[in-house]
Amino acid sequence: MVINTGAGPRSAGAAGDGRIRLLLADDQALVRGALGALLGLEADLEVVGYAADGGEAATRAGELTPDVCLMDIQMPGMDGIAATDAVRAASPQTRVLIVTTFARPGYLRAALEAGASGFVVKDAPPEELADAIRRVHRGHRVVDPALAEASLFEGANPLTERERQVLRRASEGLTAPAIAAEIFLSAGTVRNLLSSAIGKVGAENRTSAARLAFEKGWL
Repeated sequence: MVINTGAGPRSAGAAGDGRIRLLLADDQALVRGALGALLGLEADLEVVGYAADGGEAATRAGELTPDVCLMDIQMPGMDGIAATDAVRAASPQTRVLIVTTFARPGYLRAALEAGASGFVVKDAPPEELADAIRRVHRGHRVVDPALAEASLFEGANPLTERERQVLRRASEGLTAPAIAAEIFLSAGTVRNLLSSAIGKVGAENRTSAARLAFEKGWL
């Protein structure tokens, strides 16, 4: 089930035959193919393009100007959050619907802030996904209800961009000096950022801080 959190009809932007034109962005070919086949069964939906990562999604959106882009979050290179903003810039009339396995409140907030019109999980029934696409195309905002409720209690991401930056690299096993050299900061500044991030997340060390932040969608 999905809930409508906003309204406002959108001017007609579907294909000439009345179908809603879709761009599917997911780094897994099997998922792209399965989604395409599934949505192709709907008489009013038409898949006009595919993208394997965020950068390609933005490029294809600029070329195809689809009505709705279905966007995964975790993709190589440019992730779905950054790609949402890029797609909207390349094709302002395109609505973005996040369709992901990772139902995390932090992701929901970040996606909406980036300009997404909806957020649903991949295990939603096919008819609900198709309905979410139609609602987003009409100008509504559609969000998975359980995720919307969780988002109310989780609060906003407490980490700054710099803290997220060093925590991501720390989670990859990099030392403070290595991180400092990579992002052009002093090792002391990196240690301070890591300490701050650990405190904000409420963890005991950088490893658990990265894990907790990832689970909440803050990274």
